[in-house]
Amino acid sequence: MGNKEKVSIRRLGWAGVEIECEGETLLIDYVQDISSLAVILNRDERFPESSKTGAASVALLTHLHSDHADPGALDVALSKDAPVFRPIAAMGNDADMALTNHAEIEFKRYKLRTEIVREWEERKAGPFRIFSVPAVDGFGDPQLSWVVECGGFRIFHAGDTLYHGLWWRIFHRFGRFNVAFLPINAPIVDFPPLRPMSSIEAVMTPEQAAAAANILKADFVVPIHYDTMHQPPIYIETPNAVERLSASLTDLGISIMVKEPGDWFEL
Repeated sequence: MGNKEKVSIRRLGWAGVEIECEGETLLIDYVQDISSLAVILNRDERFPESSKTGAASVALLTHLHSDHADPGALDVALSKDAPVFRPIAAMGNDADMALTNHAEIEFKRYKLRTEIVREWEERKAGPFRIFSVPAVDGFGDPQLSWVVECGGFRIFHAGDTLYHGLWWRIFHRFGRFNVAFLPINAPIVDFPPLRPMSSIEAVMTPEQAAAAANILKADFVVPIHYDTMHQPPIYIETPNAVERLSASLTDLGISIMVKEPGDWFEL
């Protein structure tokens, strides 16, 4: 991927990530207001603001659930006319669109420069090469994972995908990854639009995340999408997620880097 340059990365709240390269900033799943999920939210969880308010160059959304898509926050964080790359809209009846409707309405309200991206497409924004790759949402809504290349590094962000059979194709397309942000909380969920409820986890388990990292040949994994929400019987997070991920990665010879919301690190 050429010469390496300094890339600074900050884990934000829940699944949020901020990447800084050559003085420009990219945001993934950046949220500030998830009050609609207050009934299952850990009130101690922090959702740090973007480090460059009003100056971020581009935003990526893995999907449009309110814990991953916050148009109001993006309106504040992004520079004028910065693109917001997002998946296609959900289709179906009212129940099918219940979890994405809020973000769709808010996007119209704020008139952000959104662009629908489909699987296996490429975009460019400043120093960032951005690629969309397949993901599978636990509730059936459209979802993407993102590959970001900048400064000679390759970064993977998996949103809150289920485990799937496309990891090999992603690796064959891009090669190994320097860091993978992977969800690990594997919740059992009982939401009214999704009944009868399923006893199958709606997000990858820690062990599945480790298996995905192994296929992607990630140098190290930063776990995301854990601890913030747990409210039985509505939302039951899998226990000891970080410890289980660490054990599985150790068995595979892959490093783990646990970061709290707001923590920076450099590649």
